[in-house]
Amino acid sequence: MQDINLASSMKLGMRRLASGVCVLSTCFEDNEKFAMTVSSVTSVSDTPASLLVCINQQVSRQAHLSTVGCHFAINVLGTQHQEVSNICAGRYPDRDRFSVGYWVEKEGIPVLADAQAVFFCKVDKVTSYGTHHIVIARISHVSVASEPVSPLLYTDGSYGAFSRQ
Repeated sequence: MQDINLASSMKLGMRRLASGVCVLSTCFEDNEKFAMTVSSVTSVSDTPASLLVCINQQVSRQAHLSTVGCHFAINVLGTQHQEVSNICAGRYPDRDRFSVGYWVEKEGIPVLADAQAVFFCKVDKVTSYGTHHIVIARISHVSVASEPVSPLLYTDGSYGAFSRQ
């Protein structure tokens, strides 16, 4: 094992932690749609049904996303959504984030119709830590795809897929 400074070793260690890729989508008061790739999404509790989402404080609309009462959706991406993830992560700043993927509107929020799952959420609590807002959101309901489980994964700077053995 290498002995390096904490920040560098943390980044190297996190590159070895595979995570599912999600896109947070919402619509602001002015009817502007917004979507961003998020990698820090996890369940908090099933009673009340809730998720934890970490949002960088540098995100342009983070003030809205970290306001109690804000509604958003967490779209769990499938293997066919790699380009959606790239666009929503800002890799192509001049491209419309809704130009790729099969987006539909549900409950006033743009969602991927063919996502593995979509969690409809409302911000319940927010705290700040370091560079991020930690958002705890209550889930109002979940849409789950009928297709086989095939989530898009991200690890070591690359996309991958789950393989059953």
